[in-house]
Amino acid sequence: MKKYFKYLIYVLRHKWYVFIECCKVGIIWSGLIHDLSKFLPDEFIPYAKHFYGNNIGISRNKDKTGYYKPTDTGDLAFDLAWLLHQKRNKHHWQWWTLPEDGGGIKVLNMSLKYRKEMLCDWRGAGRAQGYHGNIKKWYQENTRKMKLHIDTKDWIEREVYGESR
Repeated sequence: MKKYFKYLIYVLRHKWYVFIECCKVGIIWSGLIHDLSKFLPDEFIPYAKHFYGNNIGISRNKDKTGYYKPTDTGDLAFDLAWLLHQKRNKHHWQWWTLPEDGGGIKVLNMSLKYRKEMLCDWRGAGRAQGYHGNIKKWYQENTRKMKLHIDTKDWIEREVYGESR
């Protein structure tokens, strides 16, 4: 039971920081409903067991930059919960990828609302996990792991780095 309480506290802290970030960029409703799917049993239970089952905490399966390594978990219940979470929440870049029958991946352009929420999610997650400051270094270290449409990537980089790079 302890693992569920610890995970609940983390999710609420994460949602709070994302809400604050969303308010700063004018997407208050997105901040209120952000990550509500994490409270669904098919996400909440596997996440709690995965991150807090052995009292490990939310840093489990993250690399040194804080980026999830969800395909390296070895935890099938968590892997499914992570897939469900990505495909339920348009603020994840993975939602905007479409596997093609020939084996390729088509990358769709994210709408502005979800681009903003994705940045707020990155900032809020950092704050919830005790990292403060901007996301510039995190983005530099993790951009190669993401599949972003060129227009989405250009916008994200303008926001992260500013107009002049």
